[in-house]
Amino acid sequence: MDALKFNTDMAFTYGVASPMGPGVVRLVANNPGPFTFRGTNTYLVGSTTLAVIDPGPEDAAHRDAILAAAGTRPITHILSTHAHRDHVDGIAKLKAATGALVAAYPRDPEAGHIALQDSPSGKLFVDYDFQPDLALQGGDTIEGKDWALTAIHTPGHAPDHLCFALDGRPLVFSGDHVMAWNTTVIAPPEGRMADYVASLEILLDRRDDVFLPGHGGRIREPQRTVKAYLLHRNWRERSILDALAKGMTTIRQIVPEVYRGLDPRMIPAATLSVQAHVEYLIEKGQVAGDWPLTPDRALSPA
Repeated sequence: MDALKFNTDMAFTYGVASPMGPGVVRLVANNPGPFTFRGTNTYLVGSTTLAVIDPGPEDAAHRDAILAAAGTRPITHILSTHAHRDHVDGIAKLKAATGALVAAYPRDPEAGHIALQDSPSGKLFVDYDFQPDLALQGGDTIEGKDWALTAIHTPGHAPDHLCFALDGRPLVFSGDHVMAWNTTVIAPPEGRMADYVASLEILLDRRDDVFLPGHGGRIREPQRTVKAYLLHRNWRERSILDALAKGMTTIRQIVPEVYRGLDPRMIPAATLSVQAHVEYLIEKGQVAGDWPLTPDRALSPA
C-alpha cells in the first residue's frame, strides 16, 4: 500500500510575504499548474541583509513583491535550487535590480541539452544558458551578515539540484526534492531515479524540524516524510515488477496499471516516471531491456 499521505494545505496570498520562522519569509509566484501546485515558492532569508532562494518565473508583479518585502534591506545573494525555468527565469531582472551575486550548482556544459525538448508541461523547462556567479558544490556555505546557508547536492529531479540548510537552525529549503503536496517528477534523461533515491537517503540521515519546499506548504516532520518517499518508491518498483509479471511488457502498457484513474494531463509525466523506475530496475539487474528505453520497447523480468 502507498505510504504517502499528501498535504495540500497552504495559507497564502499572492504578492504578500508570509513568515515561515525567524528571519525567513515566503512569497508564492502566481504560476499555478499541475506541476507547480499553487506556484513557485520564493524565500527571503535574513534580517539585515538578505538571500533570495528561487526568484521563480519572470513576472514583474512577483519581482515587485520580492523587492517590497526586502524594503531597505539589501539583497546580497540570489540562490537557485536548480535551473528549471519556474525557479530561475526571474533571476536576471532581480539581479539587475539589486546587484546581488547568483549562487547555484553549475550544470555540466559538456553534457549539452540532455533534457527533453518538451517537458511534461509542454515547453522547454531547463535554462541551459543559466550560469551562476558563484558555483556551489555540496558542503559549500554562502554567508550574509546574519545568515548562512549550506548547500546539499541532491541530484535526481535535476542533476544540479541543491537543497539549502539554514545554519544554526534545524531547517532545510528542500526545493523540488521533497514536497508535501505531491511526489517529485523524475523525468529522464534530466532526472535519474538512482540519484534521486541516494539523495533522499542523504536527507534521511539529518535531524531537521522543518523543510520549506519549492512548491506547496511546509513539511513539519521531514525525516518521516523522506522515509515515506523512499517507501513510496519501493512500492512503485514492486507495482512495476508485478505488472511485468502479468504480461505488460512495455512502459506504455504499465502506466495505466500503475497509475489508475490518472488525470490525462499527467500521463506524459507518469510515463517518464515509470521509465525512470525501469531504468533503475535495469541498473539493479531486476528488469531486462535494451537501451535507449522508449515507451514501446519490450521489457521482461530479469
